[in-house]
Amino acid sequence: MPPRPESAGASVVGRDLPRHAPVVVVGGGQAGLAVGYHLRRAGLVPQEEVVILDDAAAPGGAWPHMWDSLRLFSPAEHSSLPGWRMPSTRDGFPRAEHVVDYLTRYEERYGLAVRRPVRVTAVHRGAPGAPRFRLQTTDGPWTAEAVVSTTGTWRRPFWPRYPGQETFRGVQIHAADYREPSALAGQHVVVVGGGNSAAQLLAEVSTVASTTWVTPRPPRFLPDEVDGRALFEIATRRAVALARGEDDDGGVGGLGDVVVVPSVREARGRGVLEARPLPSEITPEGLRWPDGQEQRADVILWCTGFRPDLGHLAPLRLARRDGVPLTTGSAVVGEPGLHLLGYGDWTGPASATLVGVGRPAKDAAQAVVEHLRSGVLDPGRR
Repeated sequence: MPPRPESAGASVVGRDLPRHAPVVVVGGGQAGLAVGYHLRRAGLVPQEEVVILDDAAAPGGAWPHMWDSLRLFSPAEHSSLPGWRMPSTRDGFPRAEHVVDYLTRYEERYGLAVRRPVRVTAVHRGAPGAPRFRLQTTDGPWTAEAVVSTTGTWRRPFWPRYPGQETFRGVQIHAADYREPSALAGQHVVVVGGGNSAAQLLAEVSTVASTTWVTPRPPRFLPDEVDGRALFEIATRRAVALARGEDDDGGVGGLGDVVVVPSVREARGRGVLEARPLPSEITPEGLRWPDGQEQRADVILWCTGFRPDLGHLAPLRLARRDGVPLTTGSAVVGEPGLHLLGYGDWTGPASATLVGVGRPAKDAAQAVVEHLRSGVLDPGRR
């Protein structure tokens, strides 16, 4: 096969990657980099044995798409991927742009072979005697003995459906499309959602617009002194306790839903954190509650979360529970060599966070290496 030029923005130049790799990692965000790091430490050379395919044009995963004022819940030194501590910032809690720079330098530091922009459109089982997986991508087909999917959730924002929603004459946007508040100045904005994104965006938007906050249940604020460090420790203790068969104390969910970052604390002081229950319907002019009360609105800002971006795995028809594939840790049940990482606690405690993905990534990498060393690299032994 003649050499193929690297795709624009690829991290590896000067040579073409093989069309077969023992391991293909789908996604080059924080989870993909973490598992790539641990696979390299396990003795697999990224340029030859581990290929990371990322559909973005540049490094950083979802972080370049976050709203401008977003800050992490923890100081930089407690928001790091394995192997290299995130450089500290002057103001304590890093902004998204600081995370993007860190992830970019992390790729370079460990020589992770991220090929981009390449989107994996489908993963199929290989034919008998052939590599276990066959991948269709925008850069042509690949085969692999193991696949680690780390595509995250950002590309699948969740939009609830309410009676009358299609009649609303104002603007509806999702948090995934929000960048900064100036476009909403002087309007009445309804913020929907009871989590951290809703609270942070409400705090910001309320400085330039009148607001109404609606939540599925009364918002629960964590104690002011609790930040991401404590949340990670609590989530880890819960995972260990559950593994030992101990009672579930609810973990982080038992404390509350919203971290009181400085902007949320300031909004609390202005009295804008009072929430109303969800309306019974959306009208052309705004919202209506069961008791007949109405609220005019110009904008509805949906802070209603995301769903796992797993469309590329549809051809495998994986067994599911509660809408997601069955897994033990990161390993997909009934599909040797396939791992899911970084989608939420169901793929490892706190695995959707920077600091939390390290341990599940290490476990996934170890399982992948054991899978490869069990003889699957030799088709005659399968």
